[in-house]
Amino acid sequence: MEITLEIQNLKCVGCAHTISTKLAGIAGIENILVAVESNEVSFDYASEADLVVAKQKLKSIGYPEIDTANSVVTKAQSFISCATGKMANHES
Repeated sequence: MEITLEIQNLKCVGCAHTISTKLAGIAGIENILVAVESNEVSFDYASEADLVVAKQKLKSIGYPEIDTANSVVTKAQSFISCATGKMANHES
């Protein structure tokens, strides 16, 4: 099944790289596409359980869904994820 989620704190290609990398590590998640301009991430998922894991992962790395609380801690986590993604993307 395919889904597109509107997420918070998505700012740049560093963020997109981190999101893609982290979601790719989840069994059952494939065909990940991150659209920075529209604050969206799309992917295919094999089961509802995989979708729940993906949403939890997004929140834990600082990119919760648009209708989810966006605490200071979550925003700080997104900055860390963004910086990590920029460094990893630069090394590629």
